[in-house]
Amino acid sequence: MNKMFGTNGIRGTINEELTVNMVLNLGRAIGSVLGPGQIALARDSRMGGVMFSRVMIAGLLSTGCSVTDLGLIPTPTLQFMVPRLNCVAGVMVTASHNPPVFNGIKVMGSNGIEVPREIENQIEMKYHSGEFTVADWKNIGQVDYDDSSIDQYLTGIKSHLDVESIRNRRLTVVIDCANSVGAQVTPQLLRDLGCKVVSLNSQLDGTFPGRNPEPLPDNIVELGRMVKSASADIGIAHDGDADRATFVDETGTVLWGDQSFALIVSRVLSKKPGSILVTPVSSGKLIEDVAEQAGAKIDWTVVGSVVVSHRLAEINGDLGGEENGGVFYPPHQSVRDGAMTAAQIVEIVATERKPLSQLVGELPEYFSTKVKVPVPPDKKEAILQALLGFTDGMERITMDGVKILNDEGWILIRASGTEPLYRSFAEGKTQEIADRLCKTGVDMINKAIEEVR
Repeated sequence: MNKMFGTNGIRGTINEELTVNMVLNLGRAIGSVLGPGQIALARDSRMGGVMFSRVMIAGLLSTGCSVTDLGLIPTPTLQFMVPRLNCVAGVMVTASHNPPVFNGIKVMGSNGIEVPREIENQIEMKYHSGEFTVADWKNIGQVDYDDSSIDQYLTGIKSHLDVESIRNRRLTVVIDCANSVGAQVTPQLLRDLGCKVVSLNSQLDGTFPGRNPEPLPDNIVELGRMVKSASADIGIAHDGDADRATFVDETGTVLWGDQSFALIVSRVLSKKPGSILVTPVSSGKLIEDVAEQAGAKIDWTVVGSVVVSHRLAEINGDLGGEENGGVFYPPHQSVRDGAMTAAQIVEIVATERKPLSQLVGELPEYFSTKVKVPVPPDKKEAILQALLGFTDGMERITMDGVKILNDEGWILIRASGTEPLYRSFAEGKTQEIADRLCKTGVDMINKAIEEVR
């Protein structure tokens, strides 16, 4: 049986891997497993979004589920609304940060968090069996439309902020919305907070003409230029469904995800000593340092935003985050939320009256390097077993791949959840150390490939 769900939903090339028939039957499977009841649905600006939304709705209705269509909104806006609309589930048509040829499906439970692996497995089994619930003629579901979600969501975010202090600072902020649904919420949010907003790539366009939807440093060079030319205080870049935010300081320098995450960790957790931070093993020493300074404990997880969300809910954690810039703020909701993260960084700059570059400069400094190594797809598990053998006796964490710890820094070697490759991710006190450690990881992967051939 082919695996459909990756680490975050189902993704595929439009009309090739992800087809109308597939999404129709996926809707029937989701309705059969999670229904009956009301299901909220939304989409981002990607090509095929209308087509896939319509057939998803048809599949859900055929099982007796009713649908509330929220239209074009970010994933976290849908997640915020699912429990507030008393829905049994939510479905988002998005491929997040993937290139424009992709679309996909994310499925949330009644709490707004993406469904856990066991529910994904049930949906896959139902899909492959074709044994769907079929409602009789008088119990077919209904569709209604709700255009209040953005206002409710923004009101929710603002309830957690020092709105007056932010308004008094009148910051200038440039927002790069990646031609997608971040444009529906973040510019309005920051205008409401008294900021002067300069918008970049804010017209919705599924071909993503402005840039690739993943907010990597190479993709947001234009944002850095715009921040400098507008003499802005902050630049913010969203991914395709706006569940993440990447930041640029007033000099045009891109912050890496651990830095923006660390700023929020230090401020949020220091207010509550003994609080619990949930983060994957891919997070670096910087996060350990600021958590320790804030008197917080770290609860480590395997890599994956869905895992972090469920762990936060399970142990009532105080904050979650990932090294890619995803931050989870449970008082608002226990999922990655780009607009909430953007607002928190803006609040820190406004209330502490320091430039973003200075705030980052006050953090402990580490350097990191990441390299991808293609591997035979059917050898991933054998390669892991070889790596476990090589590293036996070393100080390590084996929760998700192998994380090797030493006095100079660490190396994380793990298989990609979505592609036929392994990643070597290393961190050290200098770039030279990070590069050297990363090469050690790459060499180990290549040695493991040779061994399992």
